[in-house]
Amino acid sequence: MDVQAWMADQIPAVEQVLDRVLPTSTEEPERLSRAMRHLVFPGGKRLRPAFALAAAQAVGGGAEQALSVAAAVELIHVYSLIHDDLPCMDDDIERRGRPTVHVAFDEATAVLAGDALQSLAFSILLSEAPTPWAARIGAELADAVGARGLVGGQVDDLAAESVKPDLDGILSIHARKSAALIAVAISGGARLGGGSEAEVETMRCLGRDVGIAFQMTDDVLDAEDDEGCSLIPLLGAQGCRDRAEALLEGALSQIEDLGEPAGALRELCQWAVRRSL
Repeated sequence: MDVQAWMADQIPAVEQVLDRVLPTSTEEPERLSRAMRHLVFPGGKRLRPAFALAAAQAVGGGAEQALSVAAAVELIHVYSLIHDDLPCMDDDIERRGRPTVHVAFDEATAVLAGDALQSLAFSILLSEAPTPWAARIGAELADAVGARGLVGGQVDDLAAESVKPDLDGILSIHARKSAALIAVAISGGARLGGGSEAEVETMRCLGRDVGIAFQMTDDVLDAEDDEGCSLIPLLGAQGCRDRAEALLEGALSQIEDLGEPAGALRELCQWAVRRSL
């Protein structure tokens, strides 16, 4: 299947949810509302929402059943980008071809916009995902974002600027900063698509492995950037590609028995890990 065509068909529904739940650009406080929308539209690849929709289909459900978790994980992702870009973090001035939020507005507004996007993500789950799955997925998302997940990974990533971690340390950072949110997107989509507990757990493992492999590919594509944690100095570009491919193949083997319904998920996983500039 053509995964790009599939995404072009499915992602507009996510865009509609995001546009509906976000404050309009004129809603007070207007500056905060505009800052919240600044990095959400136009979006990036929307890979995490796509994973959620494809996972719902993979277990026999409809993509539309996973729209709440798809929108929630994208808002969390954007929140993390806004905070990562701050002067006290990576100090980036451009993101998605636009000025970063703290450059377009100011640092305080960027912090608050990220905070507001994070809370909005949980609001979507609690108000729009079916009970009892809303609370279950919300708890899993909170773990993925918090001290044992994305935030903790960012702390260790910042520390790595002065003391370079070993291979296991970098893999741990990748697992928390990148893979944890991807795993929630995939397992949450499967749960809302009607998957069994065994299928949801399989999807969680797949998401973790694909998420780490996805970050390894980023290491290769960003090889000229010396900032942050990267496996390139330890493994080299080809070594990273080889390890990412091994993780991908292992992940895909876990969903061999799902057949045709998992076609989009398989293609997304391969595209995410095998992409190039």
